[in-house]
Amino acid sequence: MPEATDRRTVNHPLTRARRRNVVENDEFGAFVRRVIRAYGRRIAGGDVEALRHLLALNAEIEQATDNAVEGLRDSGYSWGEIAGRLGVTRQAAHQRWGARAGGAR
Repeated sequence: MPEATDRRTVNHPLTRARRRNVVENDEFGAFVRRVIRAYGRRIAGGDVEALRHLLALNAEIEQATDNAVEGLRDSGYSWGEIAGRLGVTRQAAHQRWGARAGGAR
């Protein structure tokens, strides 16, 4: 009886390098915004107990933004490039995230 082959192995010389698809794109961001708006409407409809969870979600978004800026800085993006995407000045971006994202690099 022949031995079972491991289907997870890849013959690298015969396999083309594939570009990694980015999942976190504009459509994904739009989906997240819709979910957050719907959550706010649900709370507004009388779910007072969830109000504190919405506020905690805000803290999570702030932390995610901090992590994103730090990652962009670590990847070589300048304060000017980051600020331009946010619609603020380079100085404003650096003032807000500079101490958390590796300082004045």
